[in-house]
Amino acid sequence: MKKLLLLEPLAGAQDFTLLITRVLTGAFLMWGTWDNIADPARMTEFVEFLRAFNFPAPELMAPLSVWFQFGCGALLLFGFLTRWAGLIMAFNFIVGFLMVHLADDFRAQFPALILIAVNLHFAAMGGGKFSLDRLMR
Repeated sequence: MKKLLLLEPLAGAQDFTLLITRVLTGAFLMWGTWDNIADPARMTEFVEFLRAFNFPAPELMAPLSVWFQFGCGALLLFGFLTRWAGLIMAFNFIVGFLMVHLADDFRAQFPALILIAVNLHFAAMGGGKFSLDRLMR
C-alpha cells in the first residue's frame, strides 16, 4: 500500500523523463536561437535588446550568448557534456534574469527561472542512462 501511495513504481521512469526534459530543452534552445544565427538582422535586433538593458559589450555578448545557447542546446539534445552544458546555460540565464527580469512580476520571471532550474538539474544529474555521456563512462 505504501508503494502505491508514494507511486514508487514511477521511479523507474527517471531516465526516460530526464531524456524527455533534456531533448525538449535542447531543442528549445536551438530553435530559439536559430533565427539569430541565420539572419543577421535578427542578431542586430538582439544586440539592440542587450544594449537597451545595459549589457556590457552587446556586440560581443549577443553572438556569444546565441552561440552558447545553440551549442549547449545541441549538447543537451544528445546528452553529451551535459553537466557542462547545464552549468553554462544556468549561468547564461542567471545573467539574463538579473539584467532583464529582476524587476518583473513572477509570471514574467518564470520562464527564465525554469530554465535556470532545469539547467542546474542537468548539471547535477548529468545526461542519464540515454545519453552520450553514459557511453563515455
